[in-house]
This record gives sequence, structure tokens and C-alpha cells, in this order.
Amino acid sequence: MRVLFIYPNLNAQIGFNYGISYMSSVLKERGVETFLLNVNERLGYSLDLSAIKKDVLRIRPDYVGISTTTNQYKYALKIASDIKSYYDVPIIMGGIHPTMDPEGSLKEGVVDALCIGEGEEAMAELVDRGSPQGVRNMAYRKDDGVVIEPLRPFCDITRLPFKDYDIFDLQRMIDAKDGWVGLLTSRGCPFRCTYCLNHRIVSLYKSYGHLPKTYIRRHTVDQVVSEVLYLLENFKGIRMFIFDDDVFTFDKAWLREFSEKYREVTKVGFVCNAHVRMFDEEVASLLKEAGCKIVKFGLESGSERVRREILRRYMSNRRIQEAFSIAKRHGLHTSAFFMIGLPSETRQEMMDTIRLISKIEPGRFRISIFFPYKGTRAFDLAKTLNGIDEERMEALDNFFDGTCLLFGREESLLIEKLKTFFCLYVNAQRDLPHNPYRTLFEEVESADEAKWEERKEEFLARLKGIDEEVRHKEEFYTVRYERFMGVKNGWKDDDLSS
Repeated sequence: MRVLFIYPNLNAQIGFNYGISYMSSVLKERGVETFLLNVNERLGYSLDLSAIKKDVLRIRPDYVGISTTTNQYKYALKIASDIKSYYDVPIIMGGIHPTMDPEGSLKEGVVDALCIGEGEEAMAELVDRGSPQGVRNMAYRKDDGVVIEPLRPFCDITRLPFKDYDIFDLQRMIDAKDGWVGLLTSRGCPFRCTYCLNHRIVSLYKSYGHLPKTYIRRHTVDQVVSEVLYLLENFKGIRMFIFDDDVFTFDKAWLREFSEKYREVTKVGFVCNAHVRMFDEEVASLLKEAGCKIVKFGLESGSERVRREILRRYMSNRRIQEAFSIAKRHGLHTSAFFMIGLPSETRQEMMDTIRLISKIEPGRFRISIFFPYKGTRAFDLAKTLNGIDEERMEALDNFFDGTCLLFGREESLLIEKLKTFFCLYVNAQRDLPHNPYRTLFEEVESADEAKWEERKEEFLARLKGIDEEVRHKEEFYTVRYERFMGVKNGWKDDDLSS
């Protein structure tokens, strides 16, 4: 038996799909051969249907499983439709998009079944049975209708086999990401932010009688340490681990044990996600002692109204500033995530975000443009408060090319300016005696739509000149690593090994 997984991840960062890696391990334990097409142009595998066809016919799988997000859904459909034209094979689609919209995903008539929610046990049972009928977590068409089987309880992740890293050609990914490797120690999140799908996942499972308290699960510290050692022993050039947990710091007792055991086995640093409401002097100290190099915070907006009323992110600007001060006192490099173009967000509130960044001065920050995921409360809010350009939403495959919300001209123009000049805007707000960015900022700000289009390239050239001028004089933010990331120009990658 052979199962081919396909992971479309185009116009995006190089990503490791944890769901596929776990499913592959579970299937391999049952003697199933597994394969993966990691469709990402940065890994040398673009959306080339002829290349995919060649690989499909070479592997000749008994099942094809495609994992997709909403942004990548159109690519997943294109791949599935093409495969059906030359190879008779059941195609199963999984991931967050079909989980949130099973009826719509099956209505396309391209795939044979969907895997809803967690897929390890469901895919194994599907392969054993040879049919999705009666398999919990599966959805399929029957008699011109849609059948959605009940969901099974959340799995105990401590009982899952080791992730299958080989299927991803991990060494190539490590080399392409300059030695940075992702890890996942838990599933679930204690928060219910409107733009995230956690609240829908919990509601979905709860509707089948599964208690939400089982949603947040964690591997034991010993399991995590064993995985770290396995990676270090089997792959070369690992410089940094990235713990991709939604909130790595939510369990202090676990963190205390991790801090002690991690530093006993390796000096390789790590990056993790924290939350300002779960971050204090003790947490910062534990992270620092364990070898944490960068701690990341999702802040999303500088407007307390937007965070409270639109995002359900209940944190004050004062608490945010305290968290960043604590991190700095403990020598932790900080990273902050922000969004612009949020539902009902005004021009003033977008500028509040810029001002907050300049005030807390993270070591680095990321700016993305809000995307309304179907199934989330934020999608409903966006549709009600702004309206959504459905055609534009379908065309977007990332978080930085533009917005699909229907804003007024003033807000829309600011979004366009910020996605190009977010570092300029932050630098201009910094309270320094000599700030060479302010004059250019004022010109960019005052430009109407016509002037903006006419002078954008000129503005970019002048910004590049200013960046070069201040490179050795002042500490400012410059675009680095990714087009949506601002990093202090004094940062050196060597700092990660210190």
C-alpha cells in the first residue's frame, strides 16, 4: 500500500507540515509506504503540473492526501483536478480549510473524501478499511448528498510515534533555512482569538461531546528532549530550534522541567512563542537559562479597542510594555507580530500600531495584512463591518500582498503605504534627537493616490539611501530576511550563538 501526500505551500515561507509528518509515521507503523511532494518554489518544486504528473505516475499511489489552508486551496484543487485527469486514485483532502468548510470543499466534485480535524487515526483507519464510510473524522459524497461522520476524541499526542522527518527531506530544508528547524511540543491554545480557528475547532469537537479541556495537550519533556537529540544526531548544520507551539509558556511546571533538561543535552538555542499574560520574571528567567534566543509575542494591534472588540485579545498596552521590558532585562531578543487592515480598523488605529512598535522597540517585528478565514468570528465581523471582495480574497495566497476587505480610500491607501514602508513609518515615530526618516515619512504620508503611484520608486530609492547613511550611526529598523519583517540594523546573526 502506498500513500502520496501533497503539500501546496506556494508564495510562502518554507514550511514543515506537522500533520503530514505524524500521519506518515502512523501509516509507516502499519507497513504503508509514504511519499511527499512539498510544492514550494523555494525548495525547487514550483506548481508544475507536468512535474507532479511525472512523480504521481512514478510512485503510483493507492491514495493521495492533500493538506491545504484557505490561502492554498485553489492550488490544491488545481493539483487534484489534474491528477484525476490521468490517474484513477482516491484523493483525500485535509487541513484547516476542508475542516472549516466541508460542504463547500466536497461541492467542487474534485476530491473523493475529506479528513476533518486531526487525521492520524482517521487516515490509518481509512487505509485499513479501503473506504471512508463509517470512518470517524471523514466526510464524503453519497447519493448526491454529503455525509460527515462523527468526530473521534482528540488523540493523546504522547502516544503518537515519532514524527517522520525523512519524508520531508529535512536536510534540504535545514540548508534552505540556514540551520533553523521547527518543532512542536503541544497542540491547542488556551485563547479564543477571533481571527484564529482554535475557537471553531473547540466548538466543532464539543458538538460531538468531546470536552474542550482535552484540546490543549503536550508531549512530555523527555519526549521533546529525545526528539531534539534525534535531530542533532541525524542532521547537519542545525543552528536554531523554533518551537511552533501557539503558546510555549502556558505551563510553568513543564517549563521548569524543560529548562533544566534541555540545557543538559544541547547548547543550540531556540525560539518560542509567548503571551504577555503568561510572561513574567520567572518565565523569562527559565527561557534564558534554557537557551532561548528569541521570544515572540502576537500583539496584532496597537489599538486596545481593536484587540478587545474585534480580536478578543484581552491585554493592555501597559501590560505589553511590561512584558517587553521584562524580556529585555533578561537579555532575550524580542519579536512582535502585528496585523493591519483589521475589520473596522480606522486610519488612526493603524497608526496606533506603528506607535506601539516604536514605543516597545522589539528586536524585530512582522507586519501582515489581515486575511478573513472562513469559519472564524473575524470573517463574520469583516463581512458585516467592512464587506469582503470575494474575488480578491480568492486571488490572495499570502498575508502581505493586499487586503480583500472593502475599506475607504484613505484606509486602503494607508495599507498600501504601510505594506511597502512599514519600517519607515516605525522609524519616523521613534523619539530620537536626530531622525533622518521623518522628512521622507512626511512626504510619503502627504502623497495622494496619484502622487503615491508616481513617486513610490523614488521613495524606495531615498529610503535605501537613508538606511545606508545611518547604518553605522544609529539603530533603526530595516527590512531583513523577509519582505514583511523589520529588524534592528544592529542585529547580527552571530548574536544567536552567544
